[in-house]
Amino acid sequence: MTSADLPHPQIYPLSDGVGHGGASAAKSFRIVAIESAIVDAPTIRRHKMSTTEIAYQSLVIVRLRLDGGAEGFGEAATLGGPRWAEESVESIKAAIDRYLAPVVIGEDARTFEALSVRLAAAATRNHAAKAAIESALYDAVGKTLGLSASYLVGGPLRERMEVLWALASGDADQEIEEARGKLERCEHRRFKIKIGFRSPEEDLRRLRRIAEAIGERAELIVDVNQGWSEAKAIRWLPALSELGVTLVEQPLPAGQVEALVRVARRSPIPIMVDEAAFGLTEVARVAALGAGSVLSLKLVKSGGWQEMKRAAAVAQAHGLELYGGCLLESGIGAAAHLAVFATLPSLEWGVEHFGPRILQRDLTRTGLVYSDFQVLRPQGPGLGVEIDVDALKDLSRRA
Repeated sequence: MTSADLPHPQIYPLSDGVGHGGASAAKSFRIVAIESAIVDAPTIRRHKMSTTEIAYQSLVIVRLRLDGGAEGFGEAATLGGPRWAEESVESIKAAIDRYLAPVVIGEDARTFEALSVRLAAAATRNHAAKAAIESALYDAVGKTLGLSASYLVGGPLRERMEVLWALASGDADQEIEEARGKLERCEHRRFKIKIGFRSPEEDLRRLRRIAEAIGERAELIVDVNQGWSEAKAIRWLPALSELGVTLVEQPLPAGQVEALVRVARRSPIPIMVDEAAFGLTEVARVAALGAGSVLSLKLVKSGGWQEMKRAAAVAQAHGLELYGGCLLESGIGAAAHLAVFATLPSLEWGVEHFGPRILQRDLTRTGLVYSDFQVLRPQGPGLGVEIDVDALKDLSRRA
């Protein structure tokens, strides 16, 4: 079955009482245009991982317009090209322009599930591209209704979430100074330290210095970004435990699920699954096998808002705790994640949506509000953020 074979959803006009003009409201939600642009946003410092190193973050911004006049924005992120996952910003834009946008243009933006089915039929995987379109849908519909997008996926259970900061320059002196500043300003007290791009011995020396400098005032998490083998993980995880590390993210390559299960069984620290679980089938598999006890949720992994909520439900049904992951999104992508994270019944590990603050120039004017080590859910209609069209124009990649 192709997307062309799928039935078109029935459209039910809003009543006059909602303030959208009776029968004419049926057209106000029809999608009339979708545009995409690649943005290259410089970061305030270099960001290192085991797979790559970046000095700017590349994003794909989707701009969706309804015939009622409302515009919605969505964002897809990746890191350093097709290294973190198979998608690059170039492939994301191509998938949106050539395959995904055509199957939703002309449809009713309120029919989120039907549109998700159409997107799934139009392209296999391509999760980041689909998620960007879905975010734009929720933004546009929310703006038209005058509702925060959180209410379109169940309604918020929390208005603020503990927010993490990543230490990823590889320079212990710089990272200690950076972390101390975050603590003093009450911005972040949970830090994720990127390792795996040097030898374990060097990583441990750097971690020890950071732990000795800030460990009593902060919680430390480690992200290996698939940089270790099973043998290295078994050998070095106890040392991380001795330093007070409370969580280790994806120590092994994504495809080595059985090895990750063995590591998780022996680890004195909870293991968080990230790159090893994208779609629901992968989430169910790693959860059932016991490859970790925490799942990192990302829209770019699930492929959409409803799918990410389903991923959370599958993980929780297997006893996993939840963590709100990020890929250095701007305020657009961060707001989309927070809109969904706010609706989850539990979010034990908080979120790491610091992306807008690591960019030299965010793509939103209003920005996100960070206070008392937490980030607030944006309150306005749709995603709740105002787009900085000048920044979008200035940072967009020229053809």
